[in-house]
Amino acid sequence: MDKWLWAARFFKTRTLAGHACDLGRVDSNGQQAKAARDVRTGDLVRVKNEGGEFQVEVLGLSEMRGPAAVAQTLYRETEASRELRLKVAQEQKALGNFGTFAEGKPSKRNRREMDRFRGRG
Repeated sequence: MDKWLWAARFFKTRTLAGHACDLGRVDSNGQQAKAARDVRTGDLVRVKNEGGEFQVEVLGLSEMRGPAAVAQTLYRETEASRELRLKVAQEQKALGNFGTFAEGKPSKRNRREMDRFRGRG
């Protein structure tokens, strides 16, 4: 399973793919998949990674990692999965990016801006 996930480019390394299997982020035919599980054509695999949650049908097998164009021929994403990912992406885009907070103490400039905002300066 970990080798197929790596070859299909769901994860950058086999180690990350195996770790995702250990954490329960990969299901095969409704059951939690271990890294050593055999993958067969026709299997339904659900994968959760940084890119979102994918539900795919296995179309082909590969022992080695190739170009992205070849990797996309190894699986077919279900329509429901594709629609859900697009919906989540639109919701995140609508929320916008509300600025990230800096780690540690505010700088002198940031502190002055906060004071002005609070009406102290």
